[in-house]
Amino acid sequence: MYVFVRSTNPRPTFHLDMTADEKTAMQAHVAYWMQKARDGIAVAFGPVLDPKGVYGIGIYRVDDVAHMRRLLADDPARDILQYDVFEMPRAVVASEL
Repeated sequence: MYVFVRSTNPRPTFHLDMTADEKTAMQAHVAYWMQKARDGIAVAFGPVLDPKGVYGIGIYRVDDVAHMRRLLADDPARDILQYDVFEMPRAVVASEL
């Protein structure tokens, strides 16, 4: 199954004024999801430069929502970001056509 995840930053200026600890966590966050991409779990992910506030999105191939929640629980940025998880029951994926 596929899920869409939106991650919300702790403040609107986060991408501009991260503390050193936050930057370290976010670098580990990117490395974590890069590995999940290599593993075939992360289909696409990255920041969205919305003028109302930057946020992150991801599309993931997982066994079920519980699997996605376990992945998020292991995310190095789990104490910084908030996540909204949405199932995509009819996802169309080019590589699967």
